[in-house]
Amino acid sequence: METLFIGKNSLFLHEVESTNTYAMNLLRNVNPIEGTIVYTDNQTHGKGQRGALWTSKIGQNITVSVILKPHFLDLNKSFYLSKISALAVYDVLTDILANSQYDIKIKWPNDILVNQKKIAGILIENNFSQTIIQNSVVGIGLNINQDEFGDFERAATSLKLLLNNSFDRKMVMELFCQKLEKWYLKLKQQKFDIINESYLNSLYGLNQILDFEDVHKIVFKGKIVGVSKDGKLQIENSDLIVKDFDIKELKFAI
Repeated sequence: METLFIGKNSLFLHEVESTNTYAMNLLRNVNPIEGTIVYTDNQTHGKGQRGALWTSKIGQNITVSVILKPHFLDLNKSFYLSKISALAVYDVLTDILANSQYDIKIKWPNDILVNQKKIAGILIENNFSQTIIQNSVVGIGLNINQDEFGDFERAATSLKLLLNNSFDRKMVMELFCQKLEKWYLKLKQQKFDIINESYLNSLYGLNQILDFEDVHKIVFKGKIVGVSKDGKLQIENSDLIVKDFDIKELKFAI
């Protein structure tokens, strides 16, 4: 592993309910070193955003959780972990896919799309201590060699489907560790402007008018104009008023 610390210590499990849950239990019981990764061929109860399940066919994709200890990061900047994780996956995909042929975007808060189909999802879980983040688990599900998605066929894709070629999953996972470490070190150096600019430049729907659905299941049109410091999506309505929405208050209407 050509990294300084991310992925240097790794734990492979043939089967586990959730790599994130397993990593969180490690933190509670044995305090593993920063950069430890937990990965599996078969995640039986993977977790997604809003309590959704992340399903992945056995031995075909990447399901990995990375343990970080960002003591340097204030609570009000916790969304930066989502930003750098999404940027790491984005960089992996731009290394593998030609930008001119594939539209690669980060869909708020941290799904990754290629040609408007989901190829990866990210779930971050934090433990807090007073005003700092004690530790974090960054969980990634990245579709690599899966070529059938059942009910999600129209909404999901994989590297194999995009390039008609199978990939070495370990190689892609090592590339992800390299990219995550790069962005994590930028975060540690407090290069917030670079992170913000890169995230916004890659953000799906930025400055576009899209359909959204609020908590009352009312569909409305709005334009994404940015993301707030605390990770809320900023949407401008038809009256040119900008309102911030968190993940529980809004979803994209498809």
